[in-house]
Amino acid sequence: MAPRVFWKGYLKLSLVTCRVTLTPAISEGSKVRFHNINRETHNRVLSQYVDAQTGDVVEDEDQVKGYPKGEDEYVLFEDEEIEDVGLQSTRTIDIETFVAEGSIGWIWYDRPHYLAPDDEVSAEAFSVIREAMAKTGTGGIARLVMYRRERAVLLLPKDKGIVLWTLRYGDEVRDSDEYAADLPEEKPDAEHLKMMKKIIDDRSEKWKPSMVDDPVQDRLLDIIAERKKGSKKKKKTEEKAPARSDNVIDITAALKKSLEAERKTPRK
Repeated sequence: MAPRVFWKGYLKLSLVTCRVTLTPAISEGSKVRFHNINRETHNRVLSQYVDAQTGDVVEDEDQVKGYPKGEDEYVLFEDEEIEDVGLQSTRTIDIETFVAEGSIGWIWYDRPHYLAPDDEVSAEAFSVIREAMAKTGTGGIARLVMYRRERAVLLLPKDKGIVLWTLRYGDEVRDSDEYAADLPEEKPDAEHLKMMKKIIDDRSEKWKPSMVDDPVQDRLLDIIAERKKGSKKKKKTEEKAPARSDNVIDITAALKKSLEAERKTPRK
């Protein structure tokens, strides 16, 4: 079944405009999800918002957003006020700037979406924009209201379509220099480097989606299938994690043992 389109609007570049659709490129719909259940009655447990002081349930229409300005003091905002701060048009992707493809670091990429023409009339204008970006090796920067917030988005040509990435906000990205390891000034030992490259070569394979399968998901589905049949598997004995050693690693010995293990157990 084709994924459901969750956004329709317009793609605009200068005076060229076409109707487009937007569909998330990833989905978590197939993940195993659980409800909270009352152990005694087997009824679902529902969440409710309650007043922190009185304990009374607060209905949806009585809830507003609040920004703390002091102890137990808040600046209040209605949902409509927050929405009005965003773009006036929430249905137009207006490309205002282009950047070299690949010039934006991976850490800025958030969520991918497939952008496609909404009808045959729009297909020609859409393809011209896509091909022009592909020929010039560029991506388009625009702004769009998505998931109730205004976001910067990056449009990249991909095959016959365009991938639209939402980009992270500047205050979400941390400076990598603050977390960089203190590397030794001297270069790695040539023999160590040679052995490590050999291990990498032995373990190198062509990428395939099965490399990112979720084994926990598979095991949960097996357990659910067994429970539906009425049987109950015995709880698996939890394996203890190996104790951490505080000894300094003898890298030469470790690399030699690794290479020996690689030779004894060839990878499938």
